[in-house]
Amino acid sequence: MTKQSKKTLWAQVVKTGIIKSNLIPMIAGLMLALYTYQYSFTDNIGNILLAFAGTAAIIAASGAFNNLYDRDIDALMARTKVRPTVTGTISIKRVAIVAVLLLLAGLGLLYFASPLAAFLGFLGVFFYVIPYTMWTKRHTIWNTEVGSISGAIPPLIGWAAVAPDIWHPACWALFLIMVIWQMPHFYAIAIRKKEDYAAASIPMLPVVKSAKRTYLQSNIYLVLLVLSSFLFLPLSLGLTLMSLILGLIWLGLSLFGSRSMTIEVWANKMFLFSLVHMMMIFSTVIIYSSIGLILNAL
Repeated sequence: MTKQSKKTLWAQVVKTGIIKSNLIPMIAGLMLALYTYQYSFTDNIGNILLAFAGTAAIIAASGAFNNLYDRDIDALMARTKVRPTVTGTISIKRVAIVAVLLLLAGLGLLYFASPLAAFLGFLGVFFYVIPYTMWTKRHTIWNTEVGSISGAIPPLIGWAAVAPDIWHPACWALFLIMVIWQMPHFYAIAIRKKEDYAAASIPMLPVVKSAKRTYLQSNIYLVLLVLSSFLFLPLSLGLTLMSLILGLIWLGLSLFGSRSMTIEVWANKMFLFSLVHMMMIFSTVIIYSSIGLILNAL
């Protein structure tokens, strides 16, 4: 096995795509905390690096634990049956050891940033591995809602790494938006991969109920996402408008696009726009906070 192929296999084990996508909200939470409390970026560079490395490590650990536990159902789905934990290309023992080491290293790094960040990191791993992976994913259509809790922890970790507490409304605005965002995002994936989930008997909403129920429930969450935009209002009118416009576009795509698309095409469009939505929201928060820090430093 070449060095490159080993790297690729380990990337599948720790789910590097999820690591990258979750680091963006973490950075948004961190930068927004620096701006909110008018903390110096350079004075906090140590905590910033610790938060970045620690968050990446615990997300990698979560992905590895998930792959270990889901070997049976992964073997039944076309998109996951080639994972190293299914094929045995990487031994289960080795993956388990790496997962534990990543978890300990990640929590240690976050602890040096702040004990609260480490505690939140632990909660994120716990909710992803125990309530989501080991329980709700296999037994209830509400698994997406449960999984969304762990998926929304990164901005809290980023905030806690540099701020004294996490009770500022701006911090919870990021958390709630991230929670709500995940439902239409993952419902779209569930429709796109419905046959895979059905083959593995995973009770995703379109498998157990119907695509129509999934469509209706997606729209309910999109309305909530639009309303959540006003959580930014005490902080910034610009952020509020950006979030509001993107949410309305997404809701419009769902409501009006469904009239001229098959449910599969609709799901593809919804999935792609969900990525645009997340990237633009959190990138805007990062840019807004960065500009504010620069202006305040002048």
